[in-house]
Amino acid sequence: MSDALKRFGIPILGALPLVGLVIAFSLDELGADPVEKFTHETGEWALRFLILTLLVTPLRRFTGWSWLAPHRRTLGLYAFVYAAHHFATYLVFDLGFDFAFLGEDILERPYITVGFASFLILLALAATSTKGAVKRLKKKWIALHRLVYAAAILAVVHFLWLVKADLLEPLIYGAIVAALLATRVPWKRSTARSL
Repeated sequence: MSDALKRFGIPILGALPLVGLVIAFSLDELGADPVEKFTHETGEWALRFLILTLLVTPLRRFTGWSWLAPHRRTLGLYAFVYAAHHFATYLVFDLGFDFAFLGEDILERPYITVGFASFLILLALAATSTKGAVKRLKKKWIALHRLVYAAAILAVVHFLWLVKADLLEPLIYGAIVAALLATRVPWKRSTARSL
């Protein structure tokens, strides 16, 4: 694989789904309810990028693809970007920027509660993803960024409680997240630095 592809491939590919969704939205090609489609797709892409973020360490360990290591941060930031679009679409189009309704939804609708909790974790991780934050927080940074697992679990629960009827897709994501968490168990003692 070329150095350029290793360096720029993931950042470019990560932006493509969002670009495609924005174009489809502007051309009115997202179906009968474009807002719902946009909200669903951005949420699902956020979960996919969370899973890809968690996949980096096992892939590096089992394949030796060390070139993936710097991309873990990029993938995590894309998870946040898609989650932010997911949340913003809900806030703008469903709630009309009414923060009182947002508070009520968070308190009264469990799938909103867990989804919002996942978003807040991703926000904290994105805000502390700089090299300066790593230096300032030191060991606390490692503990904080391990919350990515909680964010992934909460995102799966959010999806599961949201769909109610057709559970296959969120259960598949849940199985993938569970498998990725299981790969962490044997490695817990061998390294404290990797996520």
